[in-house]
Amino acid sequence: MQETKKQNYLKGAAILAAASIFVKIIGAVYKIPIFSEMGVAGVGAFQVTYNIYTLILTIATAGVPVAISRMVSAAAATGNTGLVKRYFSVALPAFSVIGVAAMMIMFLFADNLAGFMNNSLAGPGIRVMAPAVFFVCIISVYRGYTQGFENMIPTAASQVVEVLCKAAFGIAATFWLSSRNYGTAIVSAGAITGVTIGLGLCIPLLIWHKRKQVRLTLPADDKGISQGCGALPAGSPDELPGRMSVLANLFKVSVPITLGASFMAIMVVVDSSVVLGRLQSGLSLSEYEASSLFGIYTLGLTIYNLPPALVVPVSISIIPAIAAALARKRGNEAGEIMQSAVKIVNLLAMPACAGIMVLASPILVALYNNIEQVTINVLVILGAASFFVCLQLITTAILQANGYEKLTMITFPVGAALRISLGYFLVVIPEISIVGSSIGTLACFVAISALNIIFIIVKVKARPKFSRVFIKPLLCAAAMAGAAYSVYALVFRIGSGIIGTGRAAVAVYLAASIVIAVVVYAVLIIVTRTLTKEDIMLIPKGEKLAKFLRIR
Repeated sequence: MQETKKQNYLKGAAILAAASIFVKIIGAVYKIPIFSEMGVAGVGAFQVTYNIYTLILTIATAGVPVAISRMVSAAAATGNTGLVKRYFSVALPAFSVIGVAAMMIMFLFADNLAGFMNNSLAGPGIRVMAPAVFFVCIISVYRGYTQGFENMIPTAASQVVEVLCKAAFGIAATFWLSSRNYGTAIVSAGAITGVTIGLGLCIPLLIWHKRKQVRLTLPADDKGISQGCGALPAGSPDELPGRMSVLANLFKVSVPITLGASFMAIMVVVDSSVVLGRLQSGLSLSEYEASSLFGIYTLGLTIYNLPPALVVPVSISIIPAIAAALARKRGNEAGEIMQSAVKIVNLLAMPACAGIMVLASPILVALYNNIEQVTINVLVILGAASFFVCLQLITTAILQANGYEKLTMITFPVGAALRISLGYFLVVIPEISIVGSSIGTLACFVAISALNIIFIIVKVKARPKFSRVFIKPLLCAAAMAGAAYSVYALVFRIGSGIIGTGRAAVAVYLAASIVIAVVVYAVLIIVTRTLTKEDIMLIPKGEKLAKFLRIR
């Protein structure tokens, strides 16, 4: 493959980051009207449906893109085109069968799953989401294949298609069902129909991108161009491992990752079930009242998920990049990639999470017109937790890329136990209630991140130097947070006598404080040399950017 056709991992991360930001913006825009239309009880049912869907989806597909991208990347880096082709031809039918089985479980046992979650309102939504699991099983194979060539465009494009359909069909269905006076359960199910439709439409798009990848990565005179998918001529089929051997290798890599990720999905499902059950039994709330409190927690989750959206692209992109460097015996290169990845995550996540914490109240007012103190408390704690989610994502990716994916089978259960136990004991305290679930979430990801860092220090030879990538970004983020809070308070005081204190006015004050905070942060990371020329040079067009910013 020609160098001009390759994307370095940061370019791939930038592509996915841009798509993720767009996806999260559209997702937020989508949720604002439907959450307002459904009410907090419907929001609670909506989230329960997503938790069940995520669990089954994780079990079916979590390790697939990582395993395929890592295996394809390593095979392509050593010129083994035939093996690359075999990986894909084995993975697609295997995971299609898994997808059918997962879809049937969701569809046939939807009411049972909702009952287990102590929220019967989620039953119809679980049934609507069933085909989405099958679609994602197929999508994961295609995404993993192209990611193995460090091509993140197909993943980004499919994410955009998915979210646009989710928004368009979900909003339309919600308002149509609501106008016809359907109950909370049906309206909540209608809100997520767009997810299934959008995922179905992603498949032909990814098929097209895969064929394009084949054309780009094979010489024009390769007779096997219709079947090939690598840069060098494939060897004889007799020289390749058997299909069962390839499948076993694929599962060997993907199963530990899936088990690790499944612990998280299982944790979320069990935690949700425990919280909803304890709210009903411990505080004597009705199912509807408990769903309403859980809906308040969900409002915070929607915002808490924004910073990780910036980090997921980095964590996805570094896996094939590190795997390729290690396959070529370039340990120093792999270490540099890990070092820059952790630093970039800190530069992105720290200010975003700090901003959420200090601006929690105006954020909730601007997005949901919610001024309840309990919702503010939930979001402040989830803002802190969001950073540790980001740290967990990048440290887990580093362990996976270095072949230590089995260690997540230790870290994730520890975090899960903390989250579930704290939720169990705290939510029944009237003064804490649903805020206890946020506390459990924070404790969970602090523990996982700490354990991941310990394992990286002990196991990974070319490990990142964590002290160098934490201190300066933390100080800059803290200063930015102070600026954001001060500017908002000042603008609010000045503007309240002019345009008032309503939802639209608060949105204006919030936007002004965010813009100024971003400028302050950008200046700080440049002046303090937190962002260096070496960091920028890793970014496409980095030399021009460094010159523009006058960084030497």
